[in-house]
Amino acid sequence: MVEFSALGIHRHGQIEVICGCMFSGKTEALITQVRRAEIARLRFQVFKPEIDTRYSTDAVSSHNKSKFPALGVKSAREILKHVQPFTEVVAIDEVQFFDSEIVAVATELASSGRRVLLAGLDTDWRGEPFGSMPQLLALADAIHKQYAICMVCGAPATRTQRIVPADGQFLLGSTDSYEARCRRHFDPELVTRIRSAQVESQATAPVNP
Repeated sequence: MVEFSALGIHRHGQIEVICGCMFSGKTEALITQVRRAEIARLRFQVFKPEIDTRYSTDAVSSHNKSKFPALGVKSAREILKHVQPFTEVVAIDEVQFFDSEIVAVATELASSGRRVLLAGLDTDWRGEPFGSMPQLLALADAIHKQYAICMVCGAPATRTQRIVPADGQFLLGSTDSYEARCRRHFDPELVTRIRSAQVESQATAPVNP
C-alpha cells in the first residue's frame, strides 16, 4: 500500500469510532462526516459488510432512510484491496459485523495517514461487547457516543433490546426485532421469557378434532 508521505500528502492518520445502541443515529453521523469530507474535497471511500442488506446492497443507510453510496465487502481484509492510493478518508459502517481482522485493517489504514471512520454497535442484545468493538474503542483516537431514546420511559437509551424470540448474536432487523432501552428498562432475559410463553401457549392450545 502506498504511504501518504510518499505522495507528498502530510496528514496524520487517525481512527474515529462512532458507537451506541440501535436507533442512536450512528450511520447518520457517519454519513454526515462523509458529506463533510466531500464538501472539503477530500478523497473518500465508504464500505459496509456485504451481509447487511436491510435497506440497500450498494449504500449505507440509516433507519430514517438517509443513504450514501458504499461498497459491500465480505471480509475486513477485502477493504484493503479496494482502498485507492489517494484516498484520504475511509468510512466503514456496521463494523461489529466484520471479523476480527477489522482491527488490523483500521490500524493499517490509519498508519498510512488516512482518517478512518468506523460506526457500529458497542454492545449486543445481551448487553455484552459486540465483536471487535472493544479493541477498536481502545485503539481509537476519538470516540463519539450516540444515544437513542428509551421506548419505555423516554430517557437516553444506551442498550439494544431484542423483542423477538431468536438466539444468536447476529440477527439483522429494525423496529420489527429491536427497541432502544435505557439501563433501567433493558431486559436481556426478555427473549427467554417470550420463548417460554410461546411454548406454554402452544402446549395449552386446544387440539382441533
